[in-house]
Amino acid sequence: MKHDVLDVVPDPCCALDWSRPKLLAMSSPAVPVALQFLLFLFAGWASRRQQAVIAYLLEENKVLREQLGGRRLRLTDRQRRRLAVKGSALGRKALSEIAGMVTPDTILRWYRRLVAKKYDGSTKRGVGRPRVAVDIAEMVVRMAHENPGWGYTRIRDGLHHLGHEICRSTVKRILLEHGLEPAPERNRTTSWASFLAAHWGAIASADFFTVEVLTLGGLVRYHVLVVMDLMTRRVEVAGITCEPTGAWMMQVARNLTDAEDGFLLGMRHLVLDRDPVFTAAFRKMLKDSGVKVLRLPARSPNLNAFIERFVLSIKCECLDRIVPLGEAHLRWALREYVRHYHAERPHQGLEGALIAADGRAARPEGKVRCRERVGGMLRFYYREAA
Repeated sequence: MKHDVLDVVPDPCCALDWSRPKLLAMSSPAVPVALQFLLFLFAGWASRRQQAVIAYLLEENKVLREQLGGRRLRLTDRQRRRLAVKGSALGRKALSEIAGMVTPDTILRWYRRLVAKKYDGSTKRGVGRPRVAVDIAEMVVRMAHENPGWGYTRIRDGLHHLGHEICRSTVKRILLEHGLEPAPERNRTTSWASFLAAHWGAIASADFFTVEVLTLGGLVRYHVLVVMDLMTRRVEVAGITCEPTGAWMMQVARNLTDAEDGFLLGMRHLVLDRDPVFTAAFRKMLKDSGVKVLRLPARSPNLNAFIERFVLSIKCECLDRIVPLGEAHLRWALREYVRHYHAERPHQGLEGALIAADGRAARPEGKVRCRERVGGMLRFYYREAA
């Protein structure tokens, strides 16, 4: 048919191919050739008009970007969404020709993220597997600290006997979160706290301190020897003398190792500094009685910290606040302080407990009484029994 010639006369300026199928559809005897020609001219004009608009908008975008001075354009999520929806309909090839602010890949990535967000069901999920309770995690860490040789399985079994059911991997994760190494690495070294705790009942320490006593003949320096059981913090004044001679030290050794009431009964080690008053004969007598002497390096009071702390306490709380008037007055003050130290003074190393506590709980009721020693310098408050 003659009117089919319109099928092969495309407009070279037309950028949109959608007009051609419609023109083909209209190429029928029912549509006059003149009308088809007019429609064809209108479609070409509209296409050129759209191309001109697009060219103008692209140039306007370039001018706006030049005004920004090379600064990065910050878009909101809403703006990204709008560009993603519009750009997805064009495709990568068309976007590469007209996109100016961002690359086509960026717009398509925004669109994929928009689609993924539509089907994201993470907000409807449950909380998942619950975490281990805090008290169970603390028990795991405590077992690992107190038992360096316990592995994951041993700790898990220990918790099983306490009514907690967790797996080995959970124990491992808890230890890693708290910076604790596995059992082989933890068991290679022993802390001083663990070592001393295992030997508390067999270690004692001793030390001398001096006190200036006012006598009729003037000031006299007295030497006081104190011995401490490191496990219980119990203290005994082993001797008081003006001059600690070798014979006097030998007598002190006999008293300390007496078979009936010696303070060192059951002790295996005695920690001493390198004071020359602790003579070789004194150390030999202790060794013959089954007590090994551990001599500390020179100038290392921190290695005998417990007995040094007692010396500081007795001086600060008692002796530095009085003027000892003779040996009898000094002995009385020492005896009163030791009684106060054992039965009336809380100790931080024992978590605030008393050394000679009777084990009974504190009474919440009853009249408050105060027991005074050394003229009121040492006080102890307690409730009177009903």
